[in-house]
Amino acid sequence: MSVVIEGVKVGHAEDTVGLTGCTVVLLPPGSRGGVEVRGGAPGTRECDLLDPVNMVEEVHAFLLSGGSAFGLAASLGVVRFLEERGIGFDAGVARVPIVPAGVLFDLGVGDAGARPDEEMGYRACLEASQDYGRQGNVGAGMGATVGKMLGYAYCTKGGLGTAFFQGGGVKVLALAVVNALGEVVDEKGEVMAGVRQPEGGFASSEDLLRSALAGGGEGGGPQPLTNTTLGVIVSNAMLSKTDVNWVAQRGHHGLARAIRPSHTKLDGDLVFAAATGEVAASPDLVGALGAMLLAEAVRNAVRHAEGVAGIPAYRDLA
Repeated sequence: MSVVIEGVKVGHAEDTVGLTGCTVVLLPPGSRGGVEVRGGAPGTRECDLLDPVNMVEEVHAFLLSGGSAFGLAASLGVVRFLEERGIGFDAGVARVPIVPAGVLFDLGVGDAGARPDEEMGYRACLEASQDYGRQGNVGAGMGATVGKMLGYAYCTKGGLGTAFFQGGGVKVLALAVVNALGEVVDEKGEVMAGVRQPEGGFASSEDLLRSALAGGGEGGGPQPLTNTTLGVIVSNAMLSKTDVNWVAQRGHHGLARAIRPSHTKLDGDLVFAAATGEVAASPDLVGALGAMLLAEAVRNAVRHAEGVAGIPAYRDLA
């Protein structure tokens, strides 16, 4: 990937046996952050700090993790890494790193006892670089799956994807970890990864919802708390904290374009956003680009994923 945003690094750490992992986005000093949570089952840390009405203006890193609520422990490794380097909010007696985090549920794939912990979060920071190009079964995408309306028996492998834009001095990076209840669709609306049918092809998640409403639902059924898509949009724009939150809101349009249905009560969908303050740019422009790129990142996540634990990937089914 050729685009580099000054001071922004991305790092991954994963357990390839337990099939879980975490991803960190390290941000340069002075970065402003925002977030928008629209799924009904989120797992988060320090998201309230990103509200424009609250005091702290600067954010130092974002963490995306598998392991459900257990995976929030990986954020402590990111905090330790930053503290060792003197990075954090100056509270007088100490510098306190601001590390908002979001988690997804991947305990149903691989070893349910394998969870991202403090050491894995620290290792992701050590591995962080300005090579944003690793995709698929990496970091928080290691145990991600999509299309779970009928449970894990019929789902498809998800993963982590990235996309970027550069033009007129503006740079935007989007990253998505796709563990959705619904299916991922391409630019034409065709299903790329979702609920597999025994005879081949994919069932429509929305049709399955209608069938369940009519009393004709098939066995298995969606399981609560087992889904979530996590997104990050980082730009080099000069934006206020309010505008960065606006960008995070726009990012959810990208999720809705690529995931059908998105933002369900059984997903913990969230989008983080950050602006590093290098160039003047309209928040509407950055938001529109962020939405476009996040949809692309979602699709790239399944395009680069590899099958695991008997769960096939897009490349196995295409």
